[in-house]
Amino acid sequence: MDHEYIPSPLPLTDDVESKPILKQIVRANRALAELKGAARSIPNQSILINALSLQEAKDSSEIENVLTTHDELYRASVSTENISREAKEVQRYREALFLGFELITEHELLLKRHIVQIQQKLEDNDAGLRTQNGTVLKNTHGEVVYMPPQNHQDIQNLMDNLEQYINDDTLDDFDPLVKMAIIHYQFESIHPFYDGNGRTGRIINILHLILNGLLDVPVLYLSSYIIEFKHEYYALLNRVRTEGVWEEWIMFILKGVEQTAQQSIKLIEEIIKLMGETKASMKENFPKFYSKDLLEILFKHPYTKISFLIDELGITRKTATNYLKELESYGLLESMKIGREIYFINSKLFKLLQVGMSR
Repeated sequence: MDHEYIPSPLPLTDDVESKPILKQIVRANRALAELKGAARSIPNQSILINALSLQEAKDSSEIENVLTTHDELYRASVSTENISREAKEVQRYREALFLGFELITEHELLLKRHIVQIQQKLEDNDAGLRTQNGTVLKNTHGEVVYMPPQNHQDIQNLMDNLEQYINDDTLDDFDPLVKMAIIHYQFESIHPFYDGNGRTGRIINILHLILNGLLDVPVLYLSSYIIEFKHEYYALLNRVRTEGVWEEWIMFILKGVEQTAQQSIKLIEEIIKLMGETKASMKENFPKFYSKDLLEILFKHPYTKISFLIDELGITRKTATNYLKELESYGLLESMKIGREIYFINSKLFKLLQVGMSR
């Protein structure tokens, strides 16, 4: 596309909810409802938020060719000492996601200024919406495949329109999941920032689900699905722009929601099972210091630091160290010294997250 493309303002003038889409809406919403219920079955939902948001940060950044390992990523989330630039960049994605979650929780809206704040956190700059011409998307051969709106006022107008569409349910009566597909297409087509558009757009997806009550917390992400079908994702986006073909694009997103929700449900079930086994082992072998709070600390993050126990259990450093070393001696944890810090790794949880979210 060698000339700029300016998407039409929303809402759409056509009814895009075809029979195949309506059938897939039912399946996707059913999977989301099951995921919402499964997430509620873990009393401390921060366990899920931490685990799944880290994996999403890794996957979403991988789409942009920012690569890091699970091991480095989990270490980076508890300490920024001795980590790579890539791991820091992935960590900023997670921080941007949490910022977005805080903003919509507080305001019950997702405004243009919130989207700008999310992107600023993600990119660690304050460049804001594009003001200069020249932004294009190129393929691996250096060929221009898409030219988004170039004029700053066009970008401002389209983002104002998108803000209204995100927050005003009276503009059309499409299912929220169909709206999510439309919003994602529109945002990626506007491409309002110099950098971070793809990752910001994927954060908007999950925030839209929470705003519409389809989930309570951010535990469903499409990035792993997009990685798996990356070529199809970009091809379908382009077909909407060039041919106005909506059905295939919307079906792609709906199937992604269903597939990733089912994967997340399985992972949650496996986490619950592992927590149950660990609880039984701790109660039997360490009845003097077992507690629900201690169990949850070990599952909030694969890497536990002594300071976590000091802060959350209100115990001394010596007592916290003794607890963790006793759990290590029984094989429930493995210790690792990195720099000046000693980490106690819940290796079974680590392997579960590594395998479960790489399917």
